[in-house]
Amino acid sequence: MPRTPFRISALTRRCFGTALLAGAALAAAAGFAGPARADTAIKVTLDWAFQGPQAPFLLALERGYYKAEGLDVTIDRGEGSGAVPPRLAAGTYDVGFGDINPMIRFVAEKGADLVAVAVLYDASPLAILSTKKAGISSPKELEGQTLAAPETDSARQLFPAFAKAAGIDASKVSWQTVTPQLRETMLAQGQVKAISGFLTTGIFSLKAAGIPEGDIVTLRYRDQGVALYSNAIMTTRKFAEANPKAMAGFVRATLRAHIEAVKEPQAAIDALKKRDSLIDPKIELARMQLAFNELMLSPEAKANGLATVDAARFQKAIDILKETYAFPKDVKTADVYTDAYLPPLSERTLP
Repeated sequence: MPRTPFRISALTRRCFGTALLAGAALAAAAGFAGPARADTAIKVTLDWAFQGPQAPFLLALERGYYKAEGLDVTIDRGEGSGAVPPRLAAGTYDVGFGDINPMIRFVAEKGADLVAVAVLYDASPLAILSTKKAGISSPKELEGQTLAAPETDSARQLFPAFAKAAGIDASKVSWQTVTPQLRETMLAQGQVKAISGFLTTGIFSLKAAGIPEGDIVTLRYRDQGVALYSNAIMTTRKFAEANPKAMAGFVRATLRAHIEAVKEPQAAIDALKKRDSLIDPKIELARMQLAFNELMLSPEAKANGLATVDAARFQKAIDILKETYAFPKDVKTADVYTDAYLPPLSERTLP
């Protein structure tokens, strides 16, 4: 028996087509038209507590700069720059912000594949802080004394370089390991003669502990010829190479926020206050501006753009570290730094 061809009437076709269109519209309305873009999650560890110098990161969050780059960023406080490289190497965090020099040492000695992708501080904040009452006014007078600092403090880790440059015997200096919260208090109370740390942290903490600014003695590492770069955005090569767009977006948003904080410093402090309601806005504003003026807004950065690195100077800084710590292998600039994720100079020009 011959088979009758199956045919669909014009009316049926029209009804079927209408149903398909309606179904598609419903699917789109329900969010099933295609896969939604998921923001790239980035966990960030800072170098220290939420203070003035860290405020631009919170400004970037508040103004949606990270979100605009397709990023879901969470930011945690730090426990010293020396703690940042191990956190990154362990995979606990994707991105870190802190002094680049402990990172360089960590790479040289541990073989970790860490890399700095933007150097924000052109000058180093590393310093030894004392008081006039303690009777220390020069590096040589540190011999025979006990200094206090956390083990993760980068100024403590890099003290041998300071000692060598200043012509003092580091073996004649003793260290007492303390928590970050006790460091300045111990100096203020006369329990130790000096401490190491970032001048941007130490000066204000000593003032808060009752030491007049005029009685604070600051021995800057850079004044002794230890001309190092400092705070940088760091990550692992694995993370950066797996997420190049996200890495570039994070750098762009962070640099943008720092430039905005220079222009609108109070806005950055307002963002900081929302994160930590216990801060003193006046103190943190002064702390942030000290960090900017001493470390970030150098003549070189103003002339060449924020996060522009001089390759020769960078290599010289690495060589200082190598000589100080007797690195087991040579370290070149390209081993620990890349500018591949920097935005154009037009987006890094300082006011």
